[in-house]
Amino acid sequence: MTKIKKEDLVKVTVTGVQKYGAFAKIGDYDGLIHISEISYGFVKNVNDYLKIGDKIYAQVVDINDDNNHLKLSIKDIDYRNDGSKLKRMSETKSGFKPLKDNLEIWINNKIKEITDKM
Repeated sequence: MTKIKKEDLVKVTVTGVQKYGAFAKIGDYDGLIHISEISYGFVKNVNDYLKIGDKIYAQVVDINDDNNHLKLSIKDIDYRNDGSKLKRMSETKSGFKPLKDNLEIWINNKIKEITDKM
């Protein structure tokens, strides 16, 4: 087996699931996919994403060759299919400004709509 390096994409088998993440194995290496590395969104239950026996792709975040431990992530890749990089929607430069600019108008329009029905 070739030496695993940081940022490598590896195919692993899920060997355990806990409330804080999932354990995986590849060759002589054991890995942990921490709950924070599963999704950018809130992960209520790891079992919604991974099950024991699943063969998935994961990206190596960190490696400890002394004890053959890997820190793994699946949140940026298509972990079920081919491990390809997922495209994320970029944040807008204006942030919440459109909301701030329009909130008073929307509130006033709604108040007028409600009072017109009275």
